[in-house]
Amino acid sequence: MNRKEIDELLGRNKYLIDDQEKHIRIDSRICAACPAKPCIPACPAGLYRLQAGIVGLDLAGCLECGTCRIVCPYPTAIEWNYPRGGYGISYRYG
Repeated sequence: MNRKEIDELLGRNKYLIDDQEKHIRIDSRICAACPAKPCIPACPAGLYRLQAGIVGLDLAGCLECGTCRIVCPYPTAIEWNYPRGGYGISYRYG
């Protein structure tokens, strides 16, 4: 059996980003005060990054799993919703 690497499997998915209504919003003030920043290592797509002490997010590639909101110790730091109809991820297998 030929096992595929995670990057290859994620590359098969199709993403349509909604620039008008982002489905994840981060409160940068709260994130700056968070010492652990668990969203960075927990995101399975690796979309959270720390740049100059500020947590950033690239929505292109979001798997819509909600892991970031679950691991975040501050309930109001991450506002997470499913994308509007027609936007977000389309999983493609094969």
